[in-house]
Amino acid sequence: MSLGRISVKTVFLLTCGGMAASMLVICAVLVWMTGEIWVLTTGGLLMLCALAWMFLLTVVFSKRLSVFTKELCRAMDQMISGSGEPVRAVDSETLFARISYRLSRLYDIMQENRRKVDKERQELQILVSDVSHQVKTPVSNLKMVTDTLLTKSVTEKERREFLQGIQNQTDKLEFLFQALVKTSRLETGAIRLEKKDAPLIDTLAMACSGIVYAAEKKDICVTVDCPEGILLSHDSKWTAEAVFNLLDNAVKYTPVGGAIRISAEQWEMYVKLSVSDTGKGISESNQAAIFRRFYREEEVHEQQGVGIGLYLTREIVTRQGGYIKVVSEPGKGSEFSIMLPVR
Repeated sequence: MSLGRISVKTVFLLTCGGMAASMLVICAVLVWMTGEIWVLTTGGLLMLCALAWMFLLTVVFSKRLSVFTKELCRAMDQMISGSGEPVRAVDSETLFARISYRLSRLYDIMQENRRKVDKERQELQILVSDVSHQVKTPVSNLKMVTDTLLTKSVTEKERREFLQGIQNQTDKLEFLFQALVKTSRLETGAIRLEKKDAPLIDTLAMACSGIVYAAEKKDICVTVDCPEGILLSHDSKWTAEAVFNLLDNAVKYTPVGGAIRISAEQWEMYVKLSVSDTGKGISESNQAAIFRRFYREEEVHEQQGVGIGLYLTREIVTRQGGYIKVVSEPGKGSEFSIMLPVR
C-alpha cells in the first residue's frame, strides 16, 4: 500500500494497535520480572489513557484537516474560475496561511498572464481588422477591372488604362505587405536594432537618396543642415528608414515648388533631428492620431499610402530610447523632430 493513499483513520488504527501491542509486551515483561499483578493493571490503565488521548488527538486533527482541505479547495476553485483572489489566512504561522500566500502569488501571476493574453488578442483583432480594411479596396478594384476586361470588349487605349490601374493596385498591395513585414519583424523582436557609433550625415544621406527623384518631379527644394562632426550611437539602417518615412510624407503632401529642410543639432544628452516642410499641415486634433497604425486623414486618401510610415518611425525611434514630436499648422507646413540619445 502506498503511504500517500493511507487515510487518517487507518493511521489512527495502526498507531493505536502498535501502542497497545507495545504496552502489553512491556507489561508482560514487567510482570514476569517482578511477579506483581498490579503492574499489569497499571499498564492496562495507562494504555487506555494513551488510547483515549490518541483518539481525541486524531479527531481534532481530522477535523482540522477537513477544514484545511475545504479552504484549500475553495481557494483553488476561485483561482480556476477567476471569480476573485484567494482569501489569505489571518494567522501567518499556520500551514494554510503559507500555502494561501503562495496561492495568492500564483493567482496574481495568472491574472497578469490573462491580461496579457486579452491585450494581445485585442491587438490581433485590431490588426486583422486594419489589414482587412487596407486590402479590401485594392482587391475590389482588381476584381472590378479584371471582370471588365474579361466580360466586355474594350479599346486598346482603355485596355492600357485598365492595366495601369492593375499595376497601381498591385504596387499598393506590395507596399502594404512590405510595411507589415517590417512592422511585424520589429514588434516580434525578429529584428533587433543594433546601436553603433556612426556619422549622422551618412544616415541622412541614405534616407534622402530614396526621395530625390520624387522631389525633383515636383520641383521641391530639399536642403540638409547637418554638421559632419556629429557622431551618434544609433542603428543607421533603421534610423534611415525612420527619416525616409518622414521625408516621403513631406514630398507627398508638399505642393509643387515647395521646400523641405532637414537639420540636426547636437545637444548635451540628445541629438535633435528635424524634418520640416511647406506642405498642407496637420490640424491639432489629428496630431496625436497620426502615429497610429493605418491612420490616414480623410482629405489625403487620394495620395498613395497605407498609413503605416509614421507608426513605423515612432517604433524605430522609441526602441532606440528616443521620442518623436510634431509641430504643425494647417496651410503652413509641419515639422517633425526626432530626439535620439547620444549614448
